[in-house]
Parts: sequence; structure tokens; C-alpha cells
Amino acid sequence: MKILAISPTYNEKKNIAELISRITLIPVEMDLLIIDDNSPDGTADIVKSYMAKNTHIFILEREKKLGLGTAYCEGFKWALDKGYDLIVQIDADLSHNPDDIPRMVEMSKSADLVIGSRYIDGVNVVNWPMRRLLLSYGANLYAKIFIRFPIKDSTGGFKCFKRDVLESIDLSKIYSEGYSFQIEMNFLTWIKGFKVLEIPIVFTDRTVGESKMNRAIVIEAILMVPKLFIKKIFKLF
Repeated sequence: MKILAISPTYNEKKNIAELISRITLIPVEMDLLIIDDNSPDGTADIVKSYMAKNTHIFILEREKKLGLGTAYCEGFKWALDKGYDLIVQIDADLSHNPDDIPRMVEMSKSADLVIGSRYIDGVNVVNWPMRRLLLSYGANLYAKIFIRFPIKDSTGGFKCFKRDVLESIDLSKIYSEGYSFQIEMNFLTWIKGFKVLEIPIVFTDRTVGESKMNRAIVIEAILMVPKLFIKKIFKLF
């Protein structure tokens, strides 16, 4: 089974070396694809220095900052073209623990999409300010009630997809970013009849670097939910 972890980056110079090191220590044979949006801090150069020593590390460099959603879609297409069976999403800021990947891979034997959930077993978040926690929890509750799908953490970005799921989705039509992208991909997976499984993780907010969250991402997610509700009603998927 071929497994690929994908991590989009923009100015992650302070985190990327540790992410790569930790992923290479995981007791699962897997490759890592970094998708860098022309980080001015030299993130790509660090990745390339690791590539010179490790044939399991790859990079896609984009000419400018184009956003999380399009980065993942490019990575998904790359993974499908290269014949990977499982594709893992993981943030580069170390808010997701790479040590959870083997558990996600194991659980993928009984599910098509495994979500590392912050809210399936209480609230498992570390170092988040209360405002950010309420925003995230509220967004998930809003999506769950409005769309009526059984996912408690629809905005999280730590996931493991089977290739069948990604092959069933027209990735060229996915334009959303951030929270909105995560909700949309989860919705399309669920509405197409694939099995979704959430497993508990502990989410630890970044300790170095700056968050990419902004008001536009929040507004996009708010507007995405009714769009998906309409798609569900009229079977536009």
C-alpha cells in the first residue's frame, strides 16, 4: 500500500524541519509531499535540503500564495497520478501530531475517510484562546445542524482519504479555502456514500510562526454551509 502525507506551506521555516523529521520517524512506510506557495522565508530551500538525503520527500512549488484548498487539490491530483492508495492531510505548523498517523492508517481499513477529530471525545485542544475555540466549535455545530451530517469536527484538517474518495470528486471544481475547504470535502465524501470515521486527537495550537486564519476564511465557511445544503436538497454533487 502506497501512503502519502501532504502538507501545504507558506512561511513555515520555523516548523518544517521538525515536521519532516517527525514524519520520517513514524513506523509506517510513507512519502511526504510539501506544497509551498513561494514562501519568502525560504521554507522550500529547507525542504530541498532534506530531499537531497531522503527519496521519500517531494515538493511542489507554486508561484505565489494561492491558498490551502487549491494546494491540497493539486496535491491530491499528484497523489492520484502517482498511484497512492492513502492520502493524509497534515498541517505544517505541528498542530497535528504525526504520531497519530499510524492510528489513522490502521482505522482506514474500515473507513474511506478517517478524520482526526478534536470534538469526538470532548474538547481536545491545547493553547487555543477562548475566542478561537468558540469560533471553531460554533462553526462545526453550525455545519452539523444546517447540513445534518454526522460529523462532529468538519473543519479539522487532519485526515486520511482513500484514493477512491478523491477519484469520485471533481477536484477542478473545488475553490474553497480553510474551514470552507474542509467542510466541503467532508460533505462530498459523506453525500457520495463513503464511510466517514472520526477518531480522537489532541490538537495543539502552533507555538511558532503566525496563524493563517483571517476574517475572509470565516466568512467563506459561513457562506459555504447553505450552498452545500442547497446541493444536498437538489442533488447537485
